[in-house]
Amino acid sequence: MTPPRARTWGRKGCTPVVRVRGRGSGRVSMVGMSCYKLGERSRLIYAVREYTGRKDQPKGFGWRDFRDLLVRARVQHGGPIVLVWDNVRIHLTAPLRAFFAANTGWLTVFQLPTYTADLNPTEGVWSLVKRDLGNLAAAYLSQITRAVKRKLKTLQNWPQVINGCLSGTGLGLEN
Repeated sequence: MTPPRARTWGRKGCTPVVRVRGRGSGRVSMVGMSCYKLGERSRLIYAVREYTGRKDQPKGFGWRDFRDLLVRARVQHGGPIVLVWDNVRIHLTAPLRAFFAANTGWLTVFQLPTYTADLNPTEGVWSLVKRDLGNLAAAYLSQITRAVKRKLKTLQNWPQVINGCLSGTGLGLEN
């Protein structure tokens, strides 16, 4: 996850320089879903993974991680799920499609068209998380991971912000 550039201030005529020590390798990956149910508070269910470059670590999330996240969402939400998601390559794998076919009793899947991030409310959540990381000068990858988890935890406690991410898409909940 690369945060966007951010502005800072400095004395007139002096360019501010922030020195950061560290190797600069590694990444923080996030996966999550915004969950909405009529008459109940909105939820944010997520997972964060840190990759430091070791051989035994997965670089990102695999199909099993997405499956486990869906099962966790079903347990927390307590009912059937209508899943609307984008065309990321991992979402289109055969094992996930087999999982969808095996669980049609509680899971309905709608695939968004290609290049329609503006219809995905979770993209709004990711932009809120990244916005606060613009001025973070972290010396270690674990500091970035902590900042991401802290922001996601804060967003979990603000259902009105998660609702705002849905309304920002122009979509809504209907009976």
